[in-house]
Amino acid sequence: MAAAELAGARPNKRRRVADKQKAAEVVAAAKAAEVAQTLAVDGQALVQFVDPDGNRAGPELDVPLGSSKDQLCTLLNQLLENDEDLPYSFHLEDTEIVSSLASSFGKLAGGKMSTERVLQITYYPLAVFRVRPVTRCTSSLNGHTEAVLCVAFSPDCTRLASGSGDATVRLWDLGTELPKHTCQGHQGWVLAVTWSPDGSKLASAGMDKIVMIWCGRSGKLLVALKGHSQPVTCACWQPLHAVAEGGFPQLATASKDNSVRLWDTNGGICIRTLSSHSAPVMQVRWSGERVEQGGAVYTAGRDCVIKVWNPSDGTMITELKGHGHWVNTLALNTDYVLRSGPYTHEDQKFKDLEEKRQAAKTRYAEAVSLCGGERLLSGSDDFTLFLWKPLEKKTPITRMTGHQKIVNHVAFSPDGRWFASASFDKSIRLWDGRTGKYVHAFRGHVGDVYQLSWSADSRLLITASKDSTVKLWDIASKKLQEDLPGHADEVYAVDWSLNGARVATGSKDRTLKLWRH
Repeated sequence: MAAAELAGARPNKRRRVADKQKAAEVVAAAKAAEVAQTLAVDGQALVQFVDPDGNRAGPELDVPLGSSKDQLCTLLNQLLENDEDLPYSFHLEDTEIVSSLASSFGKLAGGKMSTERVLQITYYPLAVFRVRPVTRCTSSLNGHTEAVLCVAFSPDCTRLASGSGDATVRLWDLGTELPKHTCQGHQGWVLAVTWSPDGSKLASAGMDKIVMIWCGRSGKLLVALKGHSQPVTCACWQPLHAVAEGGFPQLATASKDNSVRLWDTNGGICIRTLSSHSAPVMQVRWSGERVEQGGAVYTAGRDCVIKVWNPSDGTMITELKGHGHWVNTLALNTDYVLRSGPYTHEDQKFKDLEEKRQAAKTRYAEAVSLCGGERLLSGSDDFTLFLWKPLEKKTPITRMTGHQKIVNHVAFSPDGRWFASASFDKSIRLWDGRTGKYVHAFRGHVGDVYQLSWSADSRLLITASKDSTVKLWDIASKKLQEDLPGHADEVYAVDWSLNGARVATGSKDRTLKLWRH
């Protein structure tokens, strides 16, 4: 009896193979039915493909209403004369075309449902590669004796840096997922760690007012930058392509002493101080536009204004007003490409800094043309976000409301197509990266959402929360893809490596976790 029961518990091989075939047949039948259904939709429609900026691709075409998304993709690739088939996503008016043209056509507003007028289909290029969703924790890295406050992957994805409340910076080797160096020198909490875009140096800063520059390879202290009279809140490197030939990127640091300092990290000297903020500066970003003056520096903080600076002479170019409370977070739609410098998701080797600079320059030009010009995003304690084109005009493109509590962190997707905002109202909102139009609210966290990070292909978003979980969201389906519990306390920091292989999270439970597919 027991043997028979066991046999019943696990079907034999023949049965398993038969079940598998049956399942495959069901799927095939469903697909065939879908194809038959799309072909059964009669009627033609006039369509015009346009890119996100409204430029037409090819002539107006008369296509069957039953055309599937894949068929539209093939058609567009032929219109654009692409050498190989590239992936695209399509929008008809405001709705994304998920299955077929007919289903989206059915969702149009009453007056627009006419096959007489020309339907505008906007196409958005998608990343050619896919990042696999992270599903499991591959290692818990112990070592810090206090909460982990910040994490950052190196641009070439071989190392991970973490800063903690125990006043140390640790470097971890990602090949073995083991500790590599402990960088000691700070006297207080480390609030920010950031890699130079070529991956050779690491900057860390925090409560002790000193900015430390470490060697990215050996973990040795190269130079300590002294000058700020209050805690340093944020640090940002100059984009690699904006550096003068033969030079090394400068470092910008923001502090609670109401100033921003630009440093030469080779000589360890402060080149200039940008001071006209009237309250602590909490955020700094370095733009890759206006290369002839070495970029442009954006700063924001508790005086509610965003200031734009010329780093070559320290003059203020303009100030952006609009927020009614502290500005917590800034993001550029080019952040991803500025941070990764010359490195892409593939493995590459460069012989010197100049070669890296040229590679970074071409990557930046591609990124800007893909996302349609540089935009700056700000999130604030007044629950709102503003989208700006700071070098063109002082007025915002749009003001975005919807969050019910403070906005703590914002980030653009690497392709600039979307941006996401994390808030203490426990939700993450998704917005259109060009217009700032609201798209979706991801709900699922039961605590404040602290930080978020995008996958390199812009298809996935990961969020870290006070509720001790990390959650992974799928952008296409607007659904929760993975719920990743594991930390024993609030998760303060999250970062996704630029090649998409790993996610790192840092928590109040003093551990770092690495997540992989």
